[in-house]
Amino acid sequence: MTRSTILEINGLTKKFGDSVALDGIDVTVSRGTLHALLGGNGSGKSTTVKILAGVYAADGGAITVGGRRLDAVSFSPAVAREAGLRFVHQDLGLIDGMSIAENMAFSWGFPKAVYRGIAWRKLEARVASLLEEYGVAARPSTPVGALRPATKTMVAVARAMADAPGENSVLVLDEPTASFNEREASALLDSVAERVAGGQSVILISHRLREVIEAADEITVLRDGRVAGTLSRAEADERGIVRLMAGDTVTDLRAIARTHVEPGEVRLSVRGLKAGPLRGVDLDVRAGEVVGVAGLLGSGRSTLLRSLFGDVRADSGSIVVDGQDVEAHSPGQAMSRGIAYVPEDRPGEAAFASMEVVDNMSMAVVGSYYRGGWMRRRAELRDTEGLTADFHIKTSSVQAPFSSLSGGNQQKAILARWLRRKPSVLLLDEPTQGVDVVARAEIYKLVRQAAADGCAVLVASSDFDELLTVTDRVVVLHGGRIDSDTPVHELTEPHLAELVHAGAPTDSQEVAS
Repeated sequence: MTRSTILEINGLTKKFGDSVALDGIDVTVSRGTLHALLGGNGSGKSTTVKILAGVYAADGGAITVGGRRLDAVSFSPAVAREAGLRFVHQDLGLIDGMSIAENMAFSWGFPKAVYRGIAWRKLEARVASLLEEYGVAARPSTPVGALRPATKTMVAVARAMADAPGENSVLVLDEPTASFNEREASALLDSVAERVAGGQSVILISHRLREVIEAADEITVLRDGRVAGTLSRAEADERGIVRLMAGDTVTDLRAIARTHVEPGEVRLSVRGLKAGPLRGVDLDVRAGEVVGVAGLLGSGRSTLLRSLFGDVRADSGSIVVDGQDVEAHSPGQAMSRGIAYVPEDRPGEAAFASMEVVDNMSMAVVGSYYRGGWMRRRAELRDTEGLTADFHIKTSSVQAPFSSLSGGNQQKAILARWLRRKPSVLLLDEPTQGVDVVARAEIYKLVRQAAADGCAVLVASSDFDELLTVTDRVVVLHGGRIDSDTPVHELTEPHLAELVHAGAPTDSQEVAS
């Protein structure tokens, strides 16, 4: 059956100065389908979404929604909304400490009672009806902070679609699962699939190729501001999509990452470590070795790394680096012993968004640029320019705001910040969360190169494929202790999933890691 068109983008162009972000792209979205928009850093997908939302003004082109052709140059947020376009971004804009109903009302406005105050019953009745329609198993009075990530995102979807014009609307989901584990991502996409089956048209932007292949009816891939190709579900496979995204530069992530070196002496030795949910962790990591840490939410993956870095104070246990005891009561002490740490929350804990690229990349070695009370700014700039070249970090200038970099380039810059210290131990928490497949391959190369240079690397990740791609062995946390320690060549994803979920707690027992 041939489906009618709900959204058509024709000849969309956009420049930023002399840089061409979009060079005449054409995209057609069929009614009642999920259409994925993919592309690497700088491909143009973010610019496309921002033009559709009216955030950026296009230089040329047309946008047709529901048969109504509109000039892309004069597209605005009001025009986008009136045309039936609705957006849910990675930052959901929800307030955890308030109820679902209160969050909804901040968008709609609070209904007023006949005499004074807020008509709470009227608000909660409307919200309850909407939650039921979108399959959200929660009450209007439930605090948003108590919801699971997938449920929280569906609340944001319900809020965005509350006044949308039915089947003439298009829901745009911009990286909705970037910070989710596989189970959370699957739950959200199942909910979205139900909406699509009911006639909703959806555009999905995501870096997670496997979920896109499983969920999307069609996939459009952008590269360098142009459409590299559009694939149907039957035509789509991971290798083909990667080739469209990156040409022939990236074809097999595991082959790229698998630069194994023979492990050397033990660089990191942990005995009886107790901190938070950890109840006595014993672990050795050798020079040249990349060890993965897996476990359910609440298992202590992040706590293990934070306690090694001194960000979480251990209750007891010993940490030894290169034969020397480490009293990691603070990050400064851990750094002095050669420990480096890249946290999971890049924007909140690792990036200084309003500062320049050069400041972010020299933050961990800034003291080396002071001579006689003066800052050697020229040397700092020169060294940073060299690092951006060595680490393939794309930026218009090392003096550009750090916030101007894409997620993948930010992560590479933060990794470069630490690797320039030549650490003995490198701790990475969800190192490729929210980055595209091209940046992921580059990050994996950097991690394996750090190991080849003699670093002991510990990678905590909820992404099983990542663990099987970049590590040499994987340890699994259960009950605050390491329950298994298995070489990667003996693991498959189903086997690793079985190890992680063995003795899994019930939903009500899970807490943040």
